[in-house]
Amino acid sequence: MEDHLMFIDGTLCSATKGDWLESLDPYSGKVWARIPRGNADDADRAVKAARKALKSGPWAEMSPTKRGHIMRAIGDGIAKNADRLAAMETSDNGKILSEMKGQMAAIPEFWYYYAGLADKIEGSLPQVDKPDTLAMTVREPVGVVAALTSWNSPLMFVAMKCAPALAAGCTVVLKPSEFASTSSLAFAQIAKEAGLPDGVINIVTGLGQEIGAPLIQHPMVDKVTFTGSDSTGRMIYQMAAASMKRVTMELGGKSPNIVFEDADLDAAAVGAVAGIFGAAGQMCTAGSRLLVQNSIKEAFTEKLIALAREIRMGDPTSPETNIGPIATPPQFRKVLEYIDTANSEGARCIMGGKVATVDGSTDGQFVEPTIFTDVSNHMRVAQEEIFGPVLSIIGFEDEAEAVEIANDVIFGLAAGVWTGDFGRQYRMARALEAGTVWVNTYRAYSHLLPIGGMKQSGLGREGGLAGIDDYLETKSILFSTAKGPTANPFLQQ
Repeated sequence: MEDHLMFIDGTLCSATKGDWLESLDPYSGKVWARIPRGNADDADRAVKAARKALKSGPWAEMSPTKRGHIMRAIGDGIAKNADRLAAMETSDNGKILSEMKGQMAAIPEFWYYYAGLADKIEGSLPQVDKPDTLAMTVREPVGVVAALTSWNSPLMFVAMKCAPALAAGCTVVLKPSEFASTSSLAFAQIAKEAGLPDGVINIVTGLGQEIGAPLIQHPMVDKVTFTGSDSTGRMIYQMAAASMKRVTMELGGKSPNIVFEDADLDAAAVGAVAGIFGAAGQMCTAGSRLLVQNSIKEAFTEKLIALAREIRMGDPTSPETNIGPIATPPQFRKVLEYIDTANSEGARCIMGGKVATVDGSTDGQFVEPTIFTDVSNHMRVAQEEIFGPVLSIIGFEDEAEAVEIANDVIFGLAAGVWTGDFGRQYRMARALEAGTVWVNTYRAYSHLLPIGGMKQSGLGREGGLAGIDDYLETKSILFSTAKGPTANPFLQQ
């Protein structure tokens, strides 16, 4: 069993009280690693280190170009250690190793992109309506950032949050999910070897109430960025609001994947299966509501089931495996509870719906790929995020009804549209209330594009040029160019 340490002010350390949390391998059901169980004292140490690095020392005095060089070296370090980091994430969250390796190949691009952006943050010289006045705007780092990440793609979220924060000149205290912290702790050594000054990134671990809440509420934290569930996001939002902290959140989704009768149905079926069963449905953009035009619903459902039956569940380290286990025991129970709820509400299960038996795993947390039909959009299975391999099929008659059903949820993270009609593609993309709309594809991502949600799917954007905005404050500066004293506004002229 491996022990991993926190990283505060450039030094690896245990929790103040010396307590530990165990990390469970969701495939074997066995403990494979331990992480420190931090508390408010650890949060305080990390925040003070970040504040010191922000205000004095090498980072505060460093040119943006030099910051970019260090960030590029961080990206190189991740690429160099990609196989090891991917294996750690698979052990922590059970996602298949091939997907984690794919993510590790993409993660350095975030660091390279924002490294190049670090010395291209510009202000302006606007014209103003005041005589003898020179005005300018400058963009400054927002300050100390508390970054809280989810367990399903730990280092991807680290890159999406920490890379723009560092490019802006901020410092960070990172708190990864207690269910998947090891790769983030390993990242600390990569950052140090890249030349990142002490205190610029600090990594603390533990339970949300014990160290996450004190971190969010700390008076020296200026901004909170979070990826996770909408319920946790609401609590974080309330805590951050008490001191008017800036907040960026990427929360849950209940994304519609919409198939029209004129679509390439073979391609749409592949997109639908990958959109919900990839990563065992444990992704916020999962296409968990499949809206199918009634004229093709029966035939398309048969095509879908045939494809889904080919999915291979098993050891996530095996190249033959398509789906691994559910990442955590609480999530495993939650998925099964939603399946029971769907059955009780009258939805008809036409595939799966049970705990899966997988060779080589006696204590693993596997759920069969599950498909429900006869689903009404008001059912909980269609309204609430499940975060598991559970698909709801809902029929619709025409374009207008598809839009109405698609938008009739509290979420607005992503959506998919499958149709051969370009006019319909554009109309649907504009009408859907979602931060990302995929047309004739699904789950296509790029570090060059922003991602984020509408409605209760979050606040702000991550990725692309928009991804750095929430880590910057705009300041206006005005200079008098007049000769001699200016007029006294309290005297009549």
